[in-house]
Amino acid sequence: VHADCDLLNSVSIIILFQTVHYQWKMARRRITQETFDAAVRENMEEFEMAADEALKEAVEQFESQGVDLSYIVKAAPAETSDEKQEAQTHEILQVLDSLRNGKDCTDVMDLMGDLKGFTEHCSVDFAQRYLAAQKDAYPVILSCCKKSLDRQEAVLTSTLALAALTDGQPDLLDTEGQRLLLDILRKYRSDSAVTRAAILAVRHCCLKHEQNRQDLVSAGVLALLTAAITQHSECAELVKEASVALRVMTFDDDVRVTFGHAHEHAKVIVMEHSGLKVLIDAAKDHLENTSVLSELCATLSRLAVRNEFCQDICDLGGLKLMMTLLADSYESSVMSLPELQELVRQILSAIRAVAGNDDVKDAVANAGGVQLIVIAMNRHISSSPVCEQGCACLSVLALRKPSNCRVIMENGGALAAIQSMKTHTDAVNVQKQACMLLRNLVSRMPTYSQPILEMGAEALIAQAVKTHQDCGDVGKAALRDLGCKVELRELWTGKHGSLTN
Repeated sequence: VHADCDLLNSVSIIILFQTVHYQWKMARRRITQETFDAAVRENMEEFEMAADEALKEAVEQFESQGVDLSYIVKAAPAETSDEKQEAQTHEILQVLDSLRNGKDCTDVMDLMGDLKGFTEHCSVDFAQRYLAAQKDAYPVILSCCKKSLDRQEAVLTSTLALAALTDGQPDLLDTEGQRLLLDILRKYRSDSAVTRAAILAVRHCCLKHEQNRQDLVSAGVLALLTAAITQHSECAELVKEASVALRVMTFDDDVRVTFGHAHEHAKVIVMEHSGLKVLIDAAKDHLENTSVLSELCATLSRLAVRNEFCQDICDLGGLKLMMTLLADSYESSVMSLPELQELVRQILSAIRAVAGNDDVKDAVANAGGVQLIVIAMNRHISSSPVCEQGCACLSVLALRKPSNCRVIMENGGALAAIQSMKTHTDAVNVQKQACMLLRNLVSRMPTYSQPILEMGAEALIAQAVKTHQDCGDVGKAALRDLGCKVELRELWTGKHGSLTN
């Protein structure tokens, strides 16, 4: 009987998988740009529609069939006497043809206008870049970059074109392109504009591409990135771009790779290139620049991957800087609300990361960090990202630290979490982090259960468990530790025979 049940379950799983896979394939159907353009042209010629009407009709027609149009340039093709002249149907292809025809010219400066136009078209949306790549734009732009190596203005313009083309298309970069980017970074290390453009291209080519990351790191890109921040510390945009590029090197976002080198890259940045000191010093140089500070805090949080690194950030003055920035943000009148909330979110994320070290937990609490975090949550209660990071930060501080739990309770941390749950009922991550905080507060301090329950925690947690599947385990654990009645289902007891039966 059990064997028959297992067989039925296996068949059901296979059928479910096939159904989901078929639905996914149907939802992701694609067409070529030529097919889309032909449909628009047919609407114009056969049904005598105006260009805008023909375009709208084609879009609605394909979307109704489940076709993915994110890769399609949705513009009426220009009229042409020769249907084979595909390059004349869209402006970006016209510019690309001009670059292709002029790539053998003796003076690279003659291509500057077309390169700038190409960059502008690529910056419109992904569809423009994708269409250009499908028409072999990469070797054309790479050739322009190589020809312009000895001319500052030309190399800046061509590198920006390469960066624009590879945005969202990191697979375009080849070994020759990797060497070229490193050569540009080395040759123009004293030029902030060219360096920034090359770093932008590096970032685009490493996002969601593990092999490019590993190749560039092996070739020495990390030393060039950290040196650029130090050498051009006064250039806010370069510091920000280099900080983001360093952070991308610690990502594990390439679904094609089972195991990446994110942790190894973070260690190299810290141990071989003094990355923590470089970033903290850069933050001190840009205390008035919200966007730079946000990026630097985000990168610091990605580098806090080891216990000693968390302590190093504290010893280098990083924790004190975060506390100061958090306190100063309350009185800021020059930042817009979105900018302010993003900065607060990143500061809280960085504190959360370094507080993985138990000694740093104490340092945060002793420095008045709990009060600052609770104030930030209450001031920005309408922001789910701030509430999420605030709850997560307090949860880490409370973990294995009864003394910190007392400080959190006394300063209204539990009440802030409850209010976050009430305000953001649809934000699953807010609900999860709040449940984790409430559980950590009572796991070693059961006397706090009753005060938290009196705040209405039980109903809110139960609703989170019911509404969000991802809250199931952490929500039930919180209810259990609060002393509430909760149904815990045993998934497997080890009975009914051995695994070989």
